[in-house]
Amino acid sequence: MSLSRAKSRKRQRMYIIGAVLLAVAGAAALALTAFEDSVVFFFSPSEIVEKSPIDPDQRLRIGGLVEEGTVTKLQDGKTIAFVVTDMAQSVTVAYSGILPDLFREGQGIVAEGHMNANGMFVASEVLAKHDENYMPPEVAESLKKSGYWEEIEAKNAKKMRN
Repeated sequence: MSLSRAKSRKRQRMYIIGAVLLAVAGAAALALTAFEDSVVFFFSPSEIVEKSPIDPDQRLRIGGLVEEGTVTKLQDGKTIAFVVTDMAQSVTVAYSGILPDLFREGQGIVAEGHMNANGMFVASEVLAKHDENYMPPEVAESLKKSGYWEEIEAKNAKKMRN
């Protein structure tokens, strides 16, 4: 085999390897772009207030406790509004749909949706927790800072004794 022919084969292999690497990089870029569109970030009410204004197109989750005395039905008759708090900050949430059976004031919830231009969180889904023992770490941390966490633990201990 001649030297020029060996160089030619080596060059061909390098082109093929380069094309394969380029295809893999392109596929990885597409996968990451698709993944980025499906990511939904979680925020506590304090983080929402801190990061405001939030892009209305950004889907996110908010979690905390439903503030006592804030659940109201809006004028359209279908939308429920309530305030979610982490005991440091609060965010008003609007939801059109059937609320979970476990939804009530003082209960922990997680809502998924987006912020509107007026600073209200418009939920497309609301999940209620059966108790405050499970809570996203960000919300639990905020409740611990406010001192409310001890009240929750005392209430749970009292329930356990009864």
